Amino acid sequence: MRKLLFESLIRPPLTEHPPLASSTAVDELARALDGAAHKRLGRSLSIRAVDAGSCNGCELEMHALNNAFYDIERFGIRFVASPRHADVLLVTGPVTKNMREALKRTYDATPNPKWVVALGDCAGCFSGSYAVVRGVSEALPVDLHIPGCPPPPIEILKGLLALLEGVNSKTGAARR
Repeated sequence: MRKLLFESLIRPPLTEHPPLASSTAVDELARALDGAAHKRLGRSLSIRAVDAGSCNGCELEMHALNNAFYDIERFGIRFVASPRHADVLLVTGPVTKNMREALKRTYDATPNPKWVVALGDCAGCFSGSYAVVRGVSEALPVDLHIPGCPPPPIEILKGLLALLEGVNSKTGAARR
């Protein structure tokens, strides 16, 4: 233990380099997302994250939105613990057979207007498994799919902005 302590005093800390996106681009994107949320909902956007059987890669990128670099809460966009407070269900992973009913109940508990966003490419790679239903679209009506394995935080923000600006508003408008 002593050896490890002395080595840590001599070596510089191992840190990652910050993401390539400039902070001004992230600020501009987050402000646009918050403005679209206020225009569409009259308030800030609330997101309920649901893990339906993923490898947690998408969750790591999704939770990076709350770190010091992206810090989307400063723009009013927040993750909530209850589906009763959510506007968007952000679902990751292929829907396992064990999670199908829980996902449906979460969807039913979310008040209107509500949108479902499928995050990541997991549905495709596990489609032949006996343990999965297939993709999120097999269990719920999906309004937007953000591709990537895993998608970076800036792509998640762009997807949410596209959802609120009405690029894919046909199904969202029908359920309002």
